[in-house]
Amino acid sequence: MAFGAEELRVLRRALALALHPSPVSAEDVQDCLRLAESVDEAAREGARLRAFLLADLVRYRAALPGTAAGYFALLEEVLASGYRPDPDDLAALRALRGNPVAAALLDRCRVLAEQDVRARLAGRAVASVPPSRTRLLALPGGRAAEEPDRKTEPTPRPQPPARTPRPDRPVPTPGEVFPPRRKPGPPPADPAQRLAAG
Repeated sequence: MAFGAEELRVLRRALALALHPSPVSAEDVQDCLRLAESVDEAAREGARLRAFLLADLVRYRAALPGTAAGYFALLEEVLASGYRPDPDDLAALRALRGNPVAAALLDRCRVLAEQDVRARLAGRAVASVPPSRTRLLALPGGRAAEEPDRKTEPTPRPQPPARTPRPDRPVPTPGEVFPPRRKPGPPPADPAQRLAAG
């Protein structure tokens, strides 16, 4: 959207009034209203042109490969206006990637599609993180920097529930739990028995 010299004069005056409010003449008000109407009309015209181009793009894409040259030109035009390629565009370009123009456009569209996916995922990740977890505590500038006096205390580990003794069952003695060790017998006195035992 380009402004003429007179429109720029009105725009400068409107910005000056916004920054430094002062009494406004009726002529200034009328000029600002006319400029706002012109901007609105230009925006509506831009939206109509964009809708027309996108409809044309769909028609050219449906008639591929015979309309490849027109499709490539239209795709470049709508990409320049901020259009993001959809899966149908990527599929059409993949089918035509033997054409050098199609291959270049496919590379460009892949980059734009990846940027869109990353932006959506980043938006979803930010939305899904609870507010208390949005800032890291251990990094400079995090909550630790805001609250230097508060020391982070370790989270207490849950203790197992204490066992209550059962009155119907007495606590066993160590002798019952650990039976006494058997003592080795005395060595045989007779050397012949000692040899036979060995």
